Amino acid sequence: MIPVISKLPQTGTTIFTTMSALAAEYGAINLSQGFPDYNCSEELVELVNNAMRNGHNQYAPMAGLMALREQIAIKTEKLYGAVYNPDTEVTVTAGATQAIFTAISAVIHPNDEVIMFEPAYDCYAPAIKLMGGVVKSLQLEPPDYRIPWDMVKRLITNKTRMIILNSPHNPTGTILSKHDIDELTALVKNQDIFILSDEVYEHLVFDGNIHHSMARYPELQQRSLIVASFGKTFHATGWKLGYCIAPAYLMQEFRKIHQFLVFSVNTPVQYAIAEFLKDENHYLGLPDYFQQKRDYFNKGLEQSRFKLLPCSGTYFQSVTYNAISDEKDTDFAIHLTKEIGVAAIPVSVFYRNNTDRHILRFCFAKRQETLDKAVDRLSKV
Repeated sequence: MIPVISKLPQTGTTIFTTMSALAAEYGAINLSQGFPDYNCSEELVELVNNAMRNGHNQYAPMAGLMALREQIAIKTEKLYGAVYNPDTEVTVTAGATQAIFTAISAVIHPNDEVIMFEPAYDCYAPAIKLMGGVVKSLQLEPPDYRIPWDMVKRLITNKTRMIILNSPHNPTGTILSKHDIDELTALVKNQDIFILSDEVYEHLVFDGNIHHSMARYPELQQRSLIVASFGKTFHATGWKLGYCIAPAYLMQEFRKIHQFLVFSVNTPVQYAIAEFLKDENHYLGLPDYFQQKRDYFNKGLEQSRFKLLPCSGTYFQSVTYNAISDEKDTDFAIHLTKEIGVAAIPVSVFYRNNTDRHILRFCFAKRQETLDKAVDRLSKV
């Protein structure tokens, strides 16, 4: 056996794979991994089938089907007032995770420092490390997980190359405010710092709030790579289709990596979504749709011993279980899966040093009967 020097020696199987497998093994209700248990639009499925039958089964252009890129640009301008050139500033990707990896690969060099906020989606830090970059993480504090901008300022050095933001935020369900935007704008002014903005839950913002996309603010837009996901938006996570938008000078570098990573992505799905996007109601109704699910799930959990944390976006609800157990969150999540029959994600896995504050994350993008069964079981804990 030839010795292998691992590039990610501390990395194993993701917690999402682990908990979903455990849920399947024990027949538990899977509220861990972030995917719906209901089907996507039948109209969208038919559009994919039509594209296949009409012969759209070969390679798409490297940057994505122009018809889809045009619809992405139209949607972005409608929502945020930002104009992107579909020819040079929009690229279709094989999901958001690929877009995030590509964006980091495009601009991060050895010893470049990247500021990120924990708890954080687990693909950020490994991508930074693979590029030889240095992770500078800042832990956010529950229950509100607000960014302490005075502490962010202290992290910035002449090696700081990127700040990664995620709003609406996975796993906490928090969103950026206008105050955050103002602080960020002042922070990066006259600095050579890029922004990677993970906006895959852009349409899942609740309680009358708005999504503060980097695209809304010209001074931030010009330094930002913005990532989004059709899988999250249209309940089809298995299709792995997303995109990145960025000014042309950044997109040029993004595509240099993209063309050798995947080259192009699923052609018939691109045709289908290009057509589906022409009706803006397919995404404008999502905030109300998911807020109803959040409220329904939370009303049920109010009868339990779990304590709800604030949730302003995404389809994840975080809870504390201090009134139930003093077990580590990883152990308690396994216990909950095996003994109670509900799988959740322990939030400590979103920290590089596994900070444990006895918090679990549930996914409420489920059918009502699934949520009813889960609440019934959780209320008995």
